Order: sequence, then C-alpha cells, then structure tokens
Amino acid sequence: MTSSAPRFDRGHTDDLMAFLAESPSPYHAVANAADRLEKAGFRQLDETAAWDGAAGGAFIVRGGALIAWYVPEGAEAHTPFRIVGAHTDSPNLRVKPRPDMGAHGWRQVAVETYGGTLLNTWLDRDLGLSGRLTLRDGGHRLVNVDRPLLRVPQLAIHLDRAANDGLKLDRQRHMQPIWGLGENVREGDLIDFVAGEAEVDAGEVAGWDLMVHSVEPPAYLGRDRELVAGPRMDNLVSVHAGVAALTAVATAGKPAYIPVLAAFDHEENGSEADTGAQGPLLGTVLERSVYARGGGFEDRARAFAGTVCLSSDTGHAVHPNYAERHDPTHHPRANGGPILKVNVNQRYATDGGGRAVFAAACERAGVPWQTFVSNNDMPCGTTIGPITAARHGIRTVDIGIAILSMHSARELCGADDPHLLASAVAAFLG
Repeated sequence: MTSSAPRFDRGHTDDLMAFLAESPSPYHAVANAADRLEKAGFRQLDETAAWDGAAGGAFIVRGGALIAWYVPEGAEAHTPFRIVGAHTDSPNLRVKPRPDMGAHGWRQVAVETYGGTLLNTWLDRDLGLSGRLTLRDGGHRLVNVDRPLLRVPQLAIHLDRAANDGLKLDRQRHMQPIWGLGENVREGDLIDFVAGEAEVDAGEVAGWDLMVHSVEPPAYLGRDRELVAGPRMDNLVSVHAGVAALTAVATAGKPAYIPVLAAFDHEENGSEADTGAQGPLLGTVLERSVYARGGGFEDRARAFAGTVCLSSDTGHAVHPNYAERHDPTHHPRANGGPILKVNVNQRYATDGGGRAVFAAACERAGVPWQTFVSNNDMPCGTTIGPITAARHGIRTVDIGIAILSMHSARELCGADDPHLLASAVAAFLG
C-alpha cells in the first residue's frame, strides 16, 4: 500500500551534500534550515513576543536549535502533533576561551574535544574554522573560514615505531592544531583574525563559539557512485530530511496532524542545555501552540496523549571488517532503507506500538526498512528518543539511517538512504 505522501529521489541526496558543505557548525545548520523554511512560506516567531493561533508554518531559532511546525486550517486546540526529532551538533574540536598558544616556533590554537569524537580522524587533515561570534550589542555573526587553516599533525612513525600497534592520543597534549609559525604568541591573535573574516571589528567581539571542520567537501564514492562520504552526517542527514519532509507535507495538502521538526543542539554531550532535548524548549513550543489556538490544559493533555515522535539519528551499518561487533541476526546494510532502532533497556525508546507506527509510514511511502539492535556484549549508544519520551510523556520511536565511521570527521552512508529516510518521514508527518 502506498499513498500520495511526498516522495524523494537522488536529487534529495545531491541537496543533502550541499547542505552538509554549507553547515560546518550547528549555527550554520540552523541558519540554512531557517532559510529553506522561509522560502517555503514559514514565518519566524520571536520567543519573547505573543503568539497567535494562525494557520500555516512557523519556526523559532535558539542558538544551535530550531523548532518548526505547520498548523493546518481548521486544526483544533487538541489536535495531536507528529514530531521528527534530530540534532544539529557533531563531535569535533572546539576553541577554548583563551585560544592563543604555541611552542618551539609553532603557533597553535587551544581546543577542547567535543562529544565522543574519533580523535585519530582529525589527524593530518586540512581543517577550517567555523561557528559564531557574539557581539557587545548582543547580536551574533556567523563565520566560516572554509579553507585549509589548521592541522593536527601526527607524530612520524620514525619517532613512534609502535604507532601501528595501537595509537593512543592524549586529548590535551596531542590534539592542539597548528596554524602558523612564530616565536611570540600574542593573546587575541585568533579572534582578531576570525573577526576580520566575519567583517566585524575585533573590539566588538564579546564571546565566541568556534569549532574546527574538515574542508574536504562531501562526495559520491564507489564504482557506481552508490555511496556518499562526508562530514556531520550524524546528524545533519536527519535535520535535512526533517526540513524537506516538513516543507513538502505543508505544501502537499492538509495533514491530519500538526507536523513538527525539533532540531536540538548538544545531543553529543548529553542534551543538558537550554537548546538540548533535556531542556523545556520543545514542550514549551508545543504548549504555546495549543494555547495560541485557544486551548487549555485539557487540550494540551489530549494533544500530547495522541502525539508520536520519530527520533531520527544515525545508526550502525554492519562493518565488513568487524562483523563480529554486530548482533549476528541484525545486519543493517547501506541503501537498505531507514532503520528501526531497538533496545529493551531504553537506550532507544522504540516499543512494539512504535514499530507499528514506523512500519506503516514506510509502507505508505513505499520504502524498505531494517532493524538495528546492539550485540549483547557491546554497550548501546542512546539518542534524544528516551529523553523526549520521558520528559514529555510522548510515544517515541527511534529510527535513522545506517552509516559507517560514526563520529569520524568524515562518515559514510548509502546514496539512496537519505531520500528513503525523507520519504518515510514525510509519510509519517502527513
């Protein structure tokens, strides 16, 4: 059984690659998502202003997070929501408050590791610098130095003959990138440079949230170009799919629910932030939407009771060189369609009822799907799924696409899986 739900193709994957390249930081990802929403007719709301209950698309932006929703004509105050949840952040190296350092004639940038990054993937790679500057007037300025600027050099094998027997990296001593030569390190050099790139006066910069990124662009890979290699697939693949699905559903007709995209920041370090899934942001937005349409607490309770959330994040494709690390009966494959993620210890929020909801969406979209469960002897990662379910009392289902090299500076997925995911999400939201 299929339906008239929007369907996506390889053109979606082409667009994803452009989105990845244009979104080196959560702030850029949110800005690019907001631009796409505005072009689709969504309006940005101010959190400090009063909201009306008008039909149509709306969104709010807070730092590296974005919540967007579409209210169909005639929606009741108690109309349930259909939510796709994702996150905008990825593991990387982030600039410290006092970034200027150096030794032995090398100028370096002091960085801190963010999230569970695969450290060795940042070695000997051309790196740019991106993020946002906060100005003295409270405004922000995005910056993206998308050219070779920094490099974390690995020690030559002649000086570490055991490197191939097991590389051990010290996060403090071994991960500080170089960005030039010079004996004298002057405090303020890096921010002076970044301010110039952002075309603002360095004296106006009051704070910064900066991070490094690989400048190598996303690319199709393989004899038949059936794979995509690129940065930040975890989890901009899901953010991009959510934006595409939400805008498609909003323009395709009158959905039965109120479709929502919740793109959080700081998932990679626990979601404990005002822009993270542990915070009240999503619940506040949903409640304000109910109340703006004339509802009260009873309407809010009814709406939440009928709401379902797809927590969309990447999962593990079976690795051909390490198949023993996977569950022997669950081997998700690239281009096999989106995966349903299950863990009975609630590292994922999926249950039997959630499985039925996801299976129905995939059937409506006409896309295949797979199941992922961890090997019993391997610890299982987690997502915003259990957090969303517990915090808001909302049925939540964990899904995503299967990738290799998760948390690497450069990850790998099947070229068809992004548009299959977006098609399933659109069927779910509609």
